[in-house]
Amino acid sequence: MAKQIKVSLIGNPNTGKTSVFNLLTGLNQQVGNYPGITVEKKEGICKLSRGVKAHILDLPGTYSLNASSLDENVVIELLLNKKDKDFPDVAVVVSDVENLKRNLLLFTQIKDLEIPTILVINMADRMNRKGITLDIPLLEKELNTKISLVSARKNEGIDELKKLIESYTSLPKTPCVDALSFAPDYFDRLKKAFPNQSVYKLWLVITQDVNFRKFSKQDITITPDFKIKSESELKRLQQKETIKRYQFINDVLKRGLVTDEKAATGMRAKLDRVLTHKFWGYFIFFGILLLIFQAIYDWSSYPMDMIDEAFAWLSETTKSVLPAGPFVDLITEGIIPGLGGIVIFIPQIAFLFLFISILEESGYMSRVVFLMDRIMRRFGLSGKSVVPLVSGTACAIPAVMATRNIENWKERLITILVVPFTTCAARLPVYLIIIALVIPDEKVGWIFSYQSLTLMFLYFLGFGTAVGAAWILNKILKIKSKSYFVIEMPGYKVPLFKNVVINVVEKTKAFVFGAGKIILAISVILWVLASFGPNENFSNAEEIITSTNNDLSQEELDNEISSYKLEHSFIGYAGKAIEPIVAPLGYDWKIGIGIISSFAAREVFVGTLATIYSVGSDEEETIKNRMAAEVNQKTGKPLFNLASGISLLLFYAFAMQCMSTLAIVKRETNSWKWPMVQLVFMSILAYAIALIAYQVLK
Repeated sequence: MAKQIKVSLIGNPNTGKTSVFNLLTGLNQQVGNYPGITVEKKEGICKLSRGVKAHILDLPGTYSLNASSLDENVVIELLLNKKDKDFPDVAVVVSDVENLKRNLLLFTQIKDLEIPTILVINMADRMNRKGITLDIPLLEKELNTKISLVSARKNEGIDELKKLIESYTSLPKTPCVDALSFAPDYFDRLKKAFPNQSVYKLWLVITQDVNFRKFSKQDITITPDFKIKSESELKRLQQKETIKRYQFINDVLKRGLVTDEKAATGMRAKLDRVLTHKFWGYFIFFGILLLIFQAIYDWSSYPMDMIDEAFAWLSETTKSVLPAGPFVDLITEGIIPGLGGIVIFIPQIAFLFLFISILEESGYMSRVVFLMDRIMRRFGLSGKSVVPLVSGTACAIPAVMATRNIENWKERLITILVVPFTTCAARLPVYLIIIALVIPDEKVGWIFSYQSLTLMFLYFLGFGTAVGAAWILNKILKIKSKSYFVIEMPGYKVPLFKNVVINVVEKTKAFVFGAGKIILAISVILWVLASFGPNENFSNAEEIITSTNNDLSQEELDNEISSYKLEHSFIGYAGKAIEPIVAPLGYDWKIGIGIISSFAAREVFVGTLATIYSVGSDEEETIKNRMAAEVNQKTGKPLFNLASGISLLLFYAFAMQCMSTLAIVKRETNSWKWPMVQLVFMSILAYAIALIAYQVLK
């Protein structure tokens, strides 16, 4: 078996740590959660020479080992616990050449843990442009480590980094600075009380809510030889430690780093003045979103039509090749249409993730967060709340997890409760199919279409509702709290193609496979319920229809029989039972079934209708055409018209139809109270808004 080296990738946010991770692992990576908590865990395999592999763990971004969030706590707990299966053989600290002073604080702390450590100085391609010169031999000597100069953008220095990882056993473990010399008496007593433990590790245990082996803060408190200081005294000691480290870092960089301001060039300040302008900044952001939504429609229309027709062909071909029977019907009328209902939206979802990745990679998303902080504060939210709200456009589940970075409990709770209002990717399939059916495909001003404007309106409606709900909750919830907002503005960068591709592939794959499992299961259940009935009306459907419709053609007769059987199947009776509830919204029993089944996940709605409409119907017809041809039996008009379509769009804009999100909210708030409040309030609001919209527009 190949030897495997355990590597922890550590660094401040915005240092290019993810870029280095992607270059080392490529697509040989997976994303999960740390056991028992909702913090994301990224890991991958990197092939080194001579059959040696490195298991790379990309730890959450952290500014120091003085944790202020759960993400940072994860880093500390791992680095303190040698018994953890992921405890690193070597730590790779990624820094940014333009922010080396700040990045080295974390590096000196990790060196104090006596773990073999490599310092990666990333973005080396910017050195000439910024007039920066580094004395690498001097820095290696003073920092007591090996340094890898890397340009993730140009894929330079990665081979050298792999060699350093492979030869990690030769790296020095000793600290580079005596950071605890500011209070010798205090730390001498600590050493005497626990002679077999690292003083710095014990110091971290005392100052953080983390565990080190069998030791905890409580264990140290009751030790007679050592008394823990008050919280305010510990804070002062932490400040002195930080000052001591920065004194060392300043001294090293004075000799090892030279910046020639005359040689430095850059447009960052000029761009920031425009993109974060208190007036024009919002118009620029609005314009960028409008272009994104228009591109989603224009660019994805061709691959979507191809996928739609391909699934119709696959279903028809399967039916003609395989012998007739219930199993073939299950495949052609249940599984294939159900999966087709989600696969058709891969192009649009991929484009959405593509644009979000570009905005994040370029550094513009941080400007959006800064820009929106001005608005958020008026509604009882921090600027940090914008990160979950913006990431909620992909999925509410990681967005709820992202609230862990909000230290203030009231702001965090409000953000958790309102995040599901933002338009997630799961709503996108519903929006896109309904908009295509009821909104005219006509241009406004030769550039933007009514359809793209409608989609953008729904995104703004979700965001506006989330902010409005936050304002109400801020008034209702009587929780005393203080908050502050700090965000780093990274430099502007041309997005790395490899990073963008990996992000799009991973996010799209997670969405499709996550939704696919649910849709496959529900499609099978729905097909069974639609293909069998409880009484003779179903089994004798052919005789009943034939006896009363002698003047119909064979094709019309087959359609009548299929429709009659569906109406008298198990799912037909269930739909009829709930039809009185959904009829005032402009829906029939089939849409009612779609709404009920989509409580598992919103994107199931389209797959459900695709399955229901496929049972006994013409397989050569596409999903969109079947839905467009559906007629309201009471009015004789198309079922999906402007009134019912807008009603359905608004219902899904406000409804909480995602069991996974409810489970995550329960986990984050440690109570069923808040997810139940979300479910009840959002469902009532969605029904009321959809009812008003239909009654006004019909």
